Amino acid sequence: MDASLPGHEAPDAPPIAVVSRGLGVRTNNVAEYAGLVLALREAHRIGAREVDLRLDSLLIVNQLNGRWRVKDAKLQGLFAEATEHLRGFRRWRAAHEPRARNHAADALANLALDDPEGAARLERVVRERSGIADPA
Repeated sequence: MDASLPGHEAPDAPPIAVVSRGLGVRTNNVAEYAGLVLALREAHRIGAREVDLRLDSLLIVNQLNGRWRVKDAKLQGLFAEATEHLRGFRRWRAAHEPRARNHAADALANLALDDPEGAARLERVVRERSGIADPA
């Protein structure tokens, strides 16, 4: 539990929203940033005012936190979009969470790769259970 964010859930807590989609053939870093942007869009869509990002990419965590520059041209646009989304939240935090400790995120990534239709169904089911309307 993170004391700086009241009500923060553990990374493997039941989600109120899920993003699990195939992203096509991309480098790991581009895929990680694309997933981040999709998650931030979803957070805005459901009306989140705060986000606590637990990312297994140390590169992205350090870039978002301003410790490292974004040198790779392929990442600059995605970084710009991510930071623009983050400006829309009252508060946000990005921390490194090793993949071995974030089983739910790893399972969603594998589901998107192995069973895209199942991943889409899961997104709908979680949305329905949490009472969040489908995107228009």
